[in-house]
Amino acid sequence: MTVIVHMSDLHIGFVEFREDILINTINYINELNPDAVIISGDLTEHGYYNEFIKAKEYVSLILPPTIIVPGNHDARNLGDEIFEEVIGHRHNILELKDSKIKIIGLNSSEPDMDHGKIGRLQKQYMEREIEDAKEKGFFIIITFHHHIISVPNTGRERNVLSDAGDILYTLIEKNVNLVLSGHKHVPHVWKMNNTIIATTGTVSSMKLRGKSYPSFNVITISDDNKKVKICLNTLNNGIEEKVLYEDE
Repeated sequence: MTVIVHMSDLHIGFVEFREDILINTINYINELNPDAVIISGDLTEHGYYNEFIKAKEYVSLILPPTIIVPGNHDARNLGDEIFEEVIGHRHNILELKDSKIKIIGLNSSEPDMDHGKIGRLQKQYMEREIEDAKEKGFFIIITFHHHIISVPNTGRERNVLSDAGDILYTLIEKNVNLVLSGHKHVPHVWKMNNTIIATTGTVSSMKLRGKSYPSFNVITISDDNKKVKICLNTLNNGIEEKVLYEDE
């Protein structure tokens, strides 16, 4: 069984960023010792250099292999350039060769804009990496910050990927196994044909809707890579776990 933690939207620099919650989450992750950690953007609130330096300090505490992509807040105030200097490439790959899983991280952020876009060149890059994974017989995970399907309980739709239709069509057509994003701070799961699409909440800020709490997702994939389970881990005086999705 492969275990992957998916967290997002740290919002370091926000007035109600909760360092205590983030540190507790990192300690939990290190004790869980998953095979990988995915962080799908908005590490910072304003994209400032000092926010990225602080984010790097926190991320460095995570012991398992970690893949990180930027969010719209990370692309503010020249943050798209600072991200590459401090955190790493804005699109990247993490292969779990023993588990035959390939995680493809894409940059959906646009400088100083809240909406997102994958774009033609990144789409081509994604398609090449998908084909490479298929040739190897790998389970395929795609992650980027912005959602590609409207998320329930988030009010008026805005800031979706501007090329969501084309990207969604490609993901479904190519039978990508799992698509992970953040951005809206609301966890939800859909399944379209053979593709599971999951969003996660904000892990360490109080940018919350209704009576929700900070959260992250824990994903387990069976040894034969045929069954997926996604659990919502809510951070409210401890960690409460709830199954969001499970293959029969």
